[in-house]
Amino acid sequence: MHIDSTKKVTVTGNPKNYLFPFILVVSLFFLWGIAHNLNGVLIPHLKKACQLDNSQSALVDTSVFFAYFIMALPAGLLLRKLGYKVSIVIGLLAFSLGAFLFIPAANARMYELFLVALFIIGCGLAVLETAANPYATILGPPESATQRINLAASFNGLAAMLGPILGTVFILSGTSYTASELEAMAEAERLTYLASEASSVKLPYFVLGVILLLVAVIFMFVKLPEIKETQSVVGESSEKKSLFAVLRHKNLTFAVVAQFFYVGAQVCVTSFFIRMAQQGAGVDEKTAGYYLGVYGLLFMVGRFVGTFLLKYTTANRLLSIYTLVSVLLAATAVFGSGMVVLYALGGLGFFMSIMFPTIFSLGIANLGNETKQASSWLIMSIVGGAIFPFLMGDIIDNANDNTQIGYVIPLVCYAVILWYAAKGYKPVSIK
Repeated sequence: MHIDSTKKVTVTGNPKNYLFPFILVVSLFFLWGIAHNLNGVLIPHLKKACQLDNSQSALVDTSVFFAYFIMALPAGLLLRKLGYKVSIVIGLLAFSLGAFLFIPAANARMYELFLVALFIIGCGLAVLETAANPYATILGPPESATQRINLAASFNGLAAMLGPILGTVFILSGTSYTASELEAMAEAERLTYLASEASSVKLPYFVLGVILLLVAVIFMFVKLPEIKETQSVVGESSEKKSLFAVLRHKNLTFAVVAQFFYVGAQVCVTSFFIRMAQQGAGVDEKTAGYYLGVYGLLFMVGRFVGTFLLKYTTANRLLSIYTLVSVLLAATAVFGSGMVVLYALGGLGFFMSIMFPTIFSLGIANLGNETKQASSWLIMSIVGGAIFPFLMGDIIDNANDNTQIGYVIPLVCYAVILWYAAKGYKPVSIK
């Protein structure tokens, strides 16, 4: 029997008081952006410090993004049971715990413990993103939801610039040795070098952990607007939907697929950026790290420009344009040579910038009180960041450490997103 239902999400409190809560939510976008964008430095650094191959080093991404897959649905349940504020505090505390675990991991130079720490960080990030992304869309008029989440995500873009720069300054030593040079060292000298490399992560992650604790305390004591969900039903009382029922909305289902490929593409580009800069452009480790910061700057600028352009065009049209250019740039990265390859990767920073928040907002459009479940599915799709970098690392290892050929992976991902922007975003009426 057809049930005609109207779903509404309302925010209690004076709209004039939404500004400070929105600023706090924006800070979360910045903080998880720092965590993600340190990984682009962390992967080549731990590859060196722990003597890993490319696919092993990509397990940094696998640990973080597999945690998203594991925690996304529990995070949604947590959000429904405890609300936005408590969920955000729990996410911050888990994030902080993972950061502090970097200290014993570095002391022992134990890669497995680094991976555990990163998994815990990923669990915290999954809770934060499940809560913060929809909360940002709700704190204001529905018609400006896409602009609002893009504005918040612009500060994630700021982190994309600062994260690699901070990582380059405080983590990367700029000193590298080939396998043969390490073998020629005396055992004590070699172990001292490797221990020094591992130890450089301790200070930045300790400071990050302390900042996260302070932000958690602020959230504990600040009053946030409450979200109330109502459903009025004509003809029959509504029944509780199963976890998978929300996937009947095709715009959400295809958004989950698009987000899976997008996150995979973004993580692949940043994870192997420093190696690509070293191999393709012949720059040293430190210089490559700063170029990754430039990539982050372009990512941030792209977010702000995208937020501005959304005033004059539709979200799906802008997504189509940005993705089409990304396809061309990825092809240049695969088939180009020299600094042109590096410039193409920098351009990807600009044109990937709006993809995550735009796909997210298109996916949850008009879902009413099913927004939280939809958010969980979209966060779970971030598992693409766990799978694609490992595949890319394996391709690079099997191509005799040729990083460039591995960028065929993000090229394929952009093609899928382009289809979503052109066709898959369209809502299908549910009868």
